[in-house]
Amino acid sequence: MSNSAAFPDWHGTTILAVRKNGRTVVAGDGQVSMGQTVVKGTARKVRRLAGGRVIAGFAGSTADAFTLIERLEAKLEQYPEQLARACVDLAKDWRTDRYLRRLEAMLIVADKDSIFTVTGVGDVLEPEHGVAAIGSGGNFALAAARALVDVADLDAEAVARRAMAIAAEICVYTNGELTVEVL
Repeated sequence: MSNSAAFPDWHGTTILAVRKNGRTVVAGDGQVSMGQTVVKGTARKVRRLAGGRVIAGFAGSTADAFTLIERLEAKLEQYPEQLARACVDLAKDWRTDRYLRRLEAMLIVADKDSIFTVTGVGDVLEPEHGVAAIGSGGNFALAAARALVDVADLDAEAVARRAMAIAAEICVYTNGELTVEVL
């Protein structure tokens, strides 16, 4: 039996990262739901790390995500300016450590040059098209951003904001209260 069977059915995160024309944006909505009830509409699921050089967004259990973000910060201190290496090292620890293996969260991590999705099964995925998304509304935001990213007059932030608005219109676990961080 997984940990999630013992806890309420928490939903309500959409995290989107967009890289376009040398700019990287990570956006997250603010909704947290328990079952059919919105518990909070203004949660902050996107954070700056490493002196502002890295942005991380999380989906899943908040306490678990904060544990992973703390571990990622330690890896970034160990491997400054090496985001890929820090993410791979975190994923390796997450996969092999008995305590970390039980954490139920996902991360999107980005710096000025790269975007990575990091999971508890050991994945560190870099998107092919400069767009990545996780969470309940992640697939909606991903599809919208992929459609918008080639529109010439939209910068990375405009793509992220429009895609998140589309996801919020479709996914009941996503709202329009955004946290947007830009590098």
